[in-house]
Amino acid sequence: MAGAGRRSARSRASSSRDDDDAKPNLRPPRGRGRNHTSIGIFNVDLRVLLGLSVIAFFAILFLIYNLINPIEKAQTPRVVTPFPAPKLMDLPQFQGEHKESLYWGTYRPNVYLGIRARTPRSLIAGLMWISIKEGRYVMRHVCQDSDELSKYGWEQHDGRSFGHQVIVDQDMNLATSFLKSKGEDSGYGGDWAVRIDVQNHKSKGNEELSTSAHLFFYLADEDGNALNIGGDTLEIHENSLLASGSRMDIGSWQLHLKSQDDLEVHYAGFKTPHIHNLSDLVQENLGLQVRKFGRLQLPDTFDDSPNILVFQISARTPFRTDVAFISGTGLESARLEERVGSHTGTSLTSQLKEKQREFDAKFGKSFNLVDKLDSESIVAGKAAIGNLLGGIGYFFGQSKIAISGNMNPGNHDDSILYWPAELYTAVPSRPFFPRGFLWDEGFHQLLVWRWDIHICLDIIGHWLDLMNVDGWIPREQILGAEALSKVPSDYVVQIPTNGNPPALLLALNDLVHGLKKNKFTAAESDAISSFLERAFVRLEAWFQWFNTTQSGKEVGSYYWHGRDHTTTRELNPKTLTSGLDDYPRASHPSEDERHVDLRCWMLLAADCMHSIAELFEKENKSGKEYGNTVKLLSDFEILNQMHYDDAYGTYLDFGNHTEKVRLVWKETTVGHNYATRELVREVLESPKLRLVPHIGPVSLFPFIARIIPAESRILEKQLDLILNRSILWTKFGLRSLAKTSSLYMKYNTEHDAPYWRGPIWMNMNYMILSSLHHYSRVDGPYREKARTIYEDLRGNLIRNVVQNYHKNGFFREQYDQRNGKGKGARVFNGWTSLVLLIMAEAYSS
Repeated sequence: MAGAGRRSARSRASSSRDDDDAKPNLRPPRGRGRNHTSIGIFNVDLRVLLGLSVIAFFAILFLIYNLINPIEKAQTPRVVTPFPAPKLMDLPQFQGEHKESLYWGTYRPNVYLGIRARTPRSLIAGLMWISIKEGRYVMRHVCQDSDELSKYGWEQHDGRSFGHQVIVDQDMNLATSFLKSKGEDSGYGGDWAVRIDVQNHKSKGNEELSTSAHLFFYLADEDGNALNIGGDTLEIHENSLLASGSRMDIGSWQLHLKSQDDLEVHYAGFKTPHIHNLSDLVQENLGLQVRKFGRLQLPDTFDDSPNILVFQISARTPFRTDVAFISGTGLESARLEERVGSHTGTSLTSQLKEKQREFDAKFGKSFNLVDKLDSESIVAGKAAIGNLLGGIGYFFGQSKIAISGNMNPGNHDDSILYWPAELYTAVPSRPFFPRGFLWDEGFHQLLVWRWDIHICLDIIGHWLDLMNVDGWIPREQILGAEALSKVPSDYVVQIPTNGNPPALLLALNDLVHGLKKNKFTAAESDAISSFLERAFVRLEAWFQWFNTTQSGKEVGSYYWHGRDHTTTRELNPKTLTSGLDDYPRASHPSEDERHVDLRCWMLLAADCMHSIAELFEKENKSGKEYGNTVKLLSDFEILNQMHYDDAYGTYLDFGNHTEKVRLVWKETTVGHNYATRELVREVLESPKLRLVPHIGPVSLFPFIARIIPAESRILEKQLDLILNRSILWTKFGLRSLAKTSSLYMKYNTEHDAPYWRGPIWMNMNYMILSSLHHYSRVDGPYREKARTIYEDLRGNLIRNVVQNYHKNGFFREQYDQRNGKGKGARVFNGWTSLVLLIMAEAYSS
């Protein structure tokens, strides 16, 4: 149309000139005078101006429209576009009473005791205390391994309204208890109380510490709302009010302190948005007081309109104090004195004892360990579930995502922010990993659903709501300032082409099978069914993301994308996306790779999707496709053709590989002829396409997935492999890499110690044990052999973890395959808690 318009304009101009030349004198001379000329010019200008005005008018309209309504679809990259479906957290089951019942909690796992609400900008509370290390005062607040506490962790926690924690810091013993309740006069979310019981063991030296203690309890408003101090001087025996304030979510509130002991209370108020640096702020303030006045106490002053109040509670040990948070205090019927009394003193003691009895009863009902194990194992089992539930956190923020085309996670300039999102999740480790990890969470939920199905669905729902339009979920969630403060900047950016094992499907698969076998109450079944029905479209997208982005060259093959094929410093390029980090794969990453573990994860995913489709009679095209995928991936002959090595008697990865790779020192010159040395990779022969001869848990994934027929000789070979002391078996559990592997316990770089190259990991041992349990119960020639191995492995795992817990006070990230001692993260309450399911003999479907 534009071309046609231009041609007609030119034709009109040409015929006009021809007419003038042919008949120059037809008009009288008068008509060519001044007036006529002026009017002619005016007419032409008017048409042009009108045209320009119309164009300008529409241009202005266009600009105004786009200022008011930005073209988000064109501007927002797909990677940060939310999945276009109703959110799971908008389901009615997650609203109303459920949402309010979980509003307050110990949802700050990165600090020794931290309370917040499940809202993006909350009123938060927490505890600090002073200790002495190497003759110097130090502040305890954020969970840090360098604090070298002898013990800390939740010995009991119900995930909702109660928790009891014991902290041992040198000679100081702090017992912290949390209690939440909801009365008819309470504000939204109810009231809560914290009891702090301080004891001191006798010790040589440190006379000051052995006779007194300094605690610091604080409140901080993330919204910046002003907090009011209870009085100029805090005489708690005359007036228990410490602070008050008001918020949109909970209305008016008050904080009270009660104790029968002789306490000295001081305070300081600060105005700052940087709440994650609070311990530094308090230390600086105390240091100033010591330098000016020679006393270790807060100054009893506050900034204008402070949003943080810190209360120093000092007393000679032993002493006990109760802190009560009362909401809805603006109501005429608030009954403040009565409610403060019910959350402190003897009333609080009675309620805490009742909550402990309820916890013990629920533990017994959920895991049924009586008559199965000794008392030491049961104590450790309670700590396993208590620590996992007490480590559940609430986070809000925006993930950093690498922009497509530059996948270097250390390049912060080439990243983009995900949409603002909330996450309610358990965490692997409070001091080391106090944030959400996608594949870890699948194992966590194997325990949580058995304890509280509604909390489990809530957590999985939050994770699935983080899905983008492509069906991708960032594998590590670093949301908010507190979470960011624990992560080196180079590891913050998430790469949108990288996946993580879809382990959430382990828990969902259990729920689907539980529905089919009527294991749940009617209310629980309704909640699970409505959840799965809404989740189905997201789970489909997740499956398709894996099926398209992680597929291999051959039909039915898959490999973990994201390995670095250009590295010159890694002995074997890591596969972080698999969750098994430095577990050895093909020496030279390529598109020809086939990873047997991912193939089995895809079978689990397809089988779970097929089961959900059957449950809701979704006999559509996609339902049939899942069935076909299950049939393909469970085909024993195809599996063996792709991954089985008869010489090794096991399943192996496939790829471009050579065993002749080593790390060697190489001298390089930098700067002004300055010589330095670095450890670099040296390849001594060209790689070739072959099965990769490294044996470990990956080799047992077809066994874990139960693809191997019960009567197959290959099953016997897998059992022999497990039992072989030169390969995987130890008296503490199964190794993560065969002792015969060329990379067994080898450093991957100068500084990367072996991680998945020998030590014992509880999640892999649990999955292998689960399949041993399965094969020990199905008819076949190897049933008794599987039973014997199962009982021995189960006993070894329980004995070693329980002994470590009672000796050292913690669950550990991994265990040394040579002596059974705990290794890695010292407080790892994530999938190591699976030892409780091993005790209960509760395995995945």
